[in-house]
Amino acid sequence: MKKIIAILTIGLSMTACVNEDINTDPNSAYTTVPGALVTYTQKELSDYVNTPSVNENNFRLTMQYWQETTYVNESNYDFTNRNVSNNIFLLNYVNILNNLGKAKEIINVYDPTPTEAPNWPVNKQNQLAIVDLMQVYTYQLLVDTFGNVPYTQAANLNAYPLPVYDDGATIYVDLIKRVDAATAKLVNTTSTTDFDTFTDGDKYYAGSIQKWRIFANSLKLKLAIGIADSNPTLAQTTANAAIAAGVMTSPADNAQLPYLSASPNYNPLFENLSASGRDDFFAGKTLVDYMNTTNDPRISHYYDPITGGTYVGQVIGQGGEFGTFSNIGEFAYTATTPGTILNYTEVAFYIAEANARWTPAAAATAYTTAVTASIVEWGGTPAQATAYLLTKPYDAANWKKSIGEQAWVAMFNQGLTSWNFWRRLDFPVLAAPATAIINAGGKVPVRMAYPVLEQQVNNSNWKAASTAIGGDLLTTKLFWDKF
Repeated sequence: MKKIIAILTIGLSMTACVNEDINTDPNSAYTTVPGALVTYTQKELSDYVNTPSVNENNFRLTMQYWQETTYVNESNYDFTNRNVSNNIFLLNYVNILNNLGKAKEIINVYDPTPTEAPNWPVNKQNQLAIVDLMQVYTYQLLVDTFGNVPYTQAANLNAYPLPVYDDGATIYVDLIKRVDAATAKLVNTTSTTDFDTFTDGDKYYAGSIQKWRIFANSLKLKLAIGIADSNPTLAQTTANAAIAAGVMTSPADNAQLPYLSASPNYNPLFENLSASGRDDFFAGKTLVDYMNTTNDPRISHYYDPITGGTYVGQVIGQGGEFGTFSNIGEFAYTATTPGTILNYTEVAFYIAEANARWTPAAAATAYTTAVTASIVEWGGTPAQATAYLLTKPYDAANWKKSIGEQAWVAMFNQGLTSWNFWRRLDFPVLAAPATAIINAGGKVPVRMAYPVLEQQVNNSNWKAASTAIGGDLLTTKLFWDKF
């Protein structure tokens, strides 16, 4: 991590006394090696996906896992007040995608040393494939958040300072093709040179090509399930191919960032809940009540009990005194809790959904595997999972409810992923608080509105995109959200 801290310091010092263009990343020095840029983008990506910062990622609130204690704007879907969409664009397009693009540029022009030269063609191929997989993952996040987004003209700010917005369904098709192309380029290598598949820079898999291949197949499955209702034929063939090629089969395959114990490299949960010295969050009533009724063994890991040993959540949209309701669990107050990008439990639920849709005879077993994976992930035992499943058996007649509710519980610390399951399967049934902003239309949001900044500086393309998706509203369903 030492390299990236230096890069951040250089970038900040270089921009401290100049006017800063919104499309310029102030945190990067592009004379560095690609491994350092990969480290930086992996951390930026993990920080965004895992942070509970109300300025960037409010999906734990949206999915009614957490509730704000004092300032309840975001629990009531007022995201404009903090320019949340602006921040999401900045983080993903500038900090992540732009830096990944720069990494590709450096890789493509790198002149290897005589020692590196024999292995460089394979290492170059692997490095470009890994970078492309990270780009695919990031673009899927953006499409799933907004709908149509800049894609073909994105992350090329010199050529396209005001990029057009591409059709979300078309982007998805291309992302699947890109995963296939990247996977085909991944080649095992025994080289130990400094440029060997980012061994030093890759903090997710330490340069393991086999792990990246499993990640690629798992990402392909995620893409397939994402369009299961909007493009079922492509979804089925893509899902079947991904599973056959080999997806995650245990937590050892997880894509995650190993956070460190010291600032600035500790988990953003710890940063916001502990290091900040603030008491901004406690348990949301919706999930706490659900888990209480089923004696869910995960509840003691998700939340802390109040005095008397019970678990109590606050009504969604309402504040309260910290300590009156259950606090978020110890994992969120631990600096080194890994940052999840894609994990085995999530993949297990995709397999369960794929079977429910296309191979019903195998669905019950896959559902059991997925629920068990989640309970074990959170410190439970297979025996506890068996007992829990007696209270929540698989219902083939209403599989969306079975999988939707259990994926919701399982994705407790993966708010963005949980939001996707909920929008696609329509379970659990979530009600917006009576205090929600008028723009929510009395509903839980199904998308984020485009950034206000885009309306101001990229107005014509913003208007075209808004018209194409049916309106730039929190209530506008994405192309894949059919029911």
